[in-house]
Amino acid sequence: MSRTVLGPFNRVEGDLEVSLEAADGQVSAAWVNSPMYRGFEQILQGKAPHDALVMVPRICGICSVSQSVAAAAALTNAAGAQVPVNGERAINLMLATENLADHFTHFYLFFMPDFAREAYAGAPWFDPVAARFRAIKGSATAEALPARARFLQIMGLLAGKWPHTLTIQAGGSARAISANERIRLLSMIREFRQWLERHLFGDRLEAVCALESIDDLMSWATGDGPRGADLGRFVQLCDALDLHTLGQAPDVPRYMSFGNYPVEGTPALARGVWHAAAQRLEPMVSSDIVEDLSHAWMAGGDAAHPLKGSTLPDLDKADAYSWCKAPRWQGQVVQCGALSRQVVSGHPLARDMVARAGGNVMSRVIGRLLEIARIVPMMEQWTRALAPGAPFHTPVSLPSDGEGVGMVEAARGSLGHWLVIRRGRIHNYQIIAPTTWNFSPRDAEGVPGALEQALVGTPVETGREMPVRVQHVIRSFDPCMVCTVH
Repeated sequence: MSRTVLGPFNRVEGDLEVSLEAADGQVSAAWVNSPMYRGFEQILQGKAPHDALVMVPRICGICSVSQSVAAAAALTNAAGAQVPVNGERAINLMLATENLADHFTHFYLFFMPDFAREAYAGAPWFDPVAARFRAIKGSATAEALPARARFLQIMGLLAGKWPHTLTIQAGGSARAISANERIRLLSMIREFRQWLERHLFGDRLEAVCALESIDDLMSWATGDGPRGADLGRFVQLCDALDLHTLGQAPDVPRYMSFGNYPVEGTPALARGVWHAAAQRLEPMVSSDIVEDLSHAWMAGGDAAHPLKGSTLPDLDKADAYSWCKAPRWQGQVVQCGALSRQVVSGHPLARDMVARAGGNVMSRVIGRLLEIARIVPMMEQWTRALAPGAPFHTPVSLPSDGEGVGMVEAARGSLGHWLVIRRGRIHNYQIIAPTTWNFSPRDAEGVPGALEQALVGTPVETGREMPVRVQHVIRSFDPCMVCTVH
C-alpha cells in the first residue's frame, strides 16, 4: 500500500491537494485538502449589511454573479421584501449567462483537454480528439473562446460589467431593460444557440432535451449531425473508456438542489434532495443543514446550523487536514451540481443515468451539457417576457435586527448565504459554496465527503505522478477552490 499527495489540479487556480492511498493499482482511500484560507466571513463582520454586495462577489471572479444573487437574496429575505417579476427575469438571465458560460468553459478548456494527454497516445480515437481538444492548440479552443466572449456580452448589457457587478441588489435589478435592448438580448442568445447547435450538439437543443435515457443518448450520438459534434465525440469517449464506471460514490445516493431561476417565486428548476436508491424526492429546507468542523482547521465544537456557525481559524487542531468545513444535510453527505439540478428537476435522462450508474464522470459532464440545452430556451422565454416600463426593483428597508437566507444554484451546485444583523450591522455571515459540499473532508463520524468517496476505486497508473483517471474524477466535479473556503 502506498500514499501520495497530488496537486495542483485546477487549470484556473491550483489550491487543491489530494492525498491518495493506493492498493492493487487503485485508490483505496482519499483525503481532500483545501489549503488556502481567506476569511471573507470575518471581513464582513461589523460592516453595513449592503456592503456584502460589494465584498462577496470578490470571493470568486468565475462565479461572482452567483455570490451576488445569494447575497441579494439574503438581504431581500431579511427585509421581508419581494422582487418584481421583471427583476426576477433579469437576475435569472444574468445568473444563467454566468452558469452556462462556466459549463461551456469547463467542457472545452478544463475537462476535454485531458483526453489529449500523452497517456492516451496510441488509442484509436486519440489523433482526432487531440487535434480538436488539445489545450490552447486544439481547433475547439479557437472556435469556443470567441463564442464564449460574444455570449458574455449579455452581462455587459444587463449588468454593466462582469465580474463583480453591482446591478444585482436587494429587491431586484438596478438596471431596467428597454424594448430595443430586449431585442439585442434575444439576438445574443440566439447567436449562442446557433453555435451550440452547430458545434456542441449537432442538433436542435430541443432534440437534446427530449432524450429520456442512456440508450436514447447512445443511439442519438451515432446520428449524422451529433456524431461529428463535440457531445457526440464525448459520448464515444465514454463508451471507449467506460467513463460511466469512473468516479462513482455508491454511498452518496443523494443529489441536492436549492432550486433555481424563480419566476413569481416558483423556481424553473425544482428544489429538493433526490434519494436515488429510494427513487424519492425529499424536501430541502435550510434548517436541515449543519456544518461539521471536526476535520477542518476551524475552532468550534458540535456541528451547527450556518446561522449559529463560526469561521475561526485553528491551524493546530488535531485530526484536521483541510480549511474546508464538512456541510451535511440531515447528517448525510450529498452531491450537488448540474447533474443534481437535472435529477431533482425530474429530467428523465438525468434520472436514468443516476439510476443505472450513479453520479460518475460521464453523468456529471452530460448533466452540464444537458443543462445548457435546457436553459438557453428558458433564457429566450425570460427575455421575451421582460416588460419595459414595469419595475425591475423594489426598494427595501432592512431591519436593525434580523436574519436572512439566500439559497441559489451556482454552476457547480448549491450556494447558500446566511446573514445575521444586529444593531444595523452584520453580526454573522456564513457561506456554504458548492465545492464546500462536494470537496468536504470527513465529518465527526469519519464519513468522507463526496469527492473523497468518488475517488475510491479509481485506477492509478504505476509511475505516473498525476494519474489521468484521477484527474477525470476530480475535474468532473469542476472544483472552484477559492469559493470552497472563501
